[in-house]
Amino acid sequence: MGAERVQDIAISSKETIPDAFIRLETEQPGITTVHGAVLEVPTIDYSDPDEEKVLSAIEDAARNWGMFQIVNHEIPSEAIAKLQAAGKGFFELSQEEKEVYAKPSGSKSMEGYGTALQKEVEGKKAWVDHLFHKIWPPSAINYRFWAENPAFYREANEEYAKHLHGVVDKLFKSLSLGFGLEGHELKEAASGDNLEYLLKINYYPLCPRPDLALGVVAHTDMCTITILVPNDVQGLQASRDGRWYDVKYIPNALVIHIGDQIEVFYSKFDDINH
Repeated sequence: MGAERVQDIAISSKETIPDAFIRLETEQPGITTVHGAVLEVPTIDYSDPDEEKVLSAIEDAARNWGMFQIVNHEIPSEAIAKLQAAGKGFFELSQEEKEVYAKPSGSKSMEGYGTALQKEVEGKKAWVDHLFHKIWPPSAINYRFWAENPAFYREANEEYAKHLHGVVDKLFKSLSLGFGLEGHELKEAASGDNLEYLLKINYYPLCPRPDLALGVVAHTDMCTITILVPNDVQGLQASRDGRWYDVKYIPNALVIHIGDQIEVFYSKFDDINH
């Protein structure tokens, strides 16, 4: 028998949720969120012909915010919509069909369909199921974790990955120049053309008490860069000056998070230059 999934728990949770999902008061979004305010993180127009301006804006946002949104990027809105539909279609499959792609018990890899990801602090659980798998480079892909249904799942992932390269290259170039390096150096330090793209689809079932639960606990990302494709259901929050805010949703924008690896690099670079 597989692990209990949040999607199943949600079906039987009508007015309340199990205690394991009720966060401590210091974490409950009903208490910690600044209500009536939306955090407008920097928004950068990727199509601006003034490349110097774009590179400078990315470097500034990365240093001072750690996150930003990019609009008018190289990924067509149709490709984003198709990727979102593929993820939604997967989680609409029967439980039996989804479990075919479950992360193997004892596996040290993050790939696969699952529920528990972070260590459960104080025994608390996150209100989320997920599907993880690599989409680049081809040599790193394990199609064992790519869903066969919906039928366009593979096509949607491949098309998204194809368009993603331009976004990634410009991000690394901007950050590299921000360090005072050559434009290609930072990406090369992060494995160059062998840099792995790990796709994670998060599914947050309808929750009767969203004021008490969290889909993802407060965290930083261990990777170099996270590129988030949100949808129009408000849920993304960010901490600014010690308080939590909803992040403004912009249709077809990509939300960029600077990961721990880049942040460490920034810190070391600043230490060397002071």
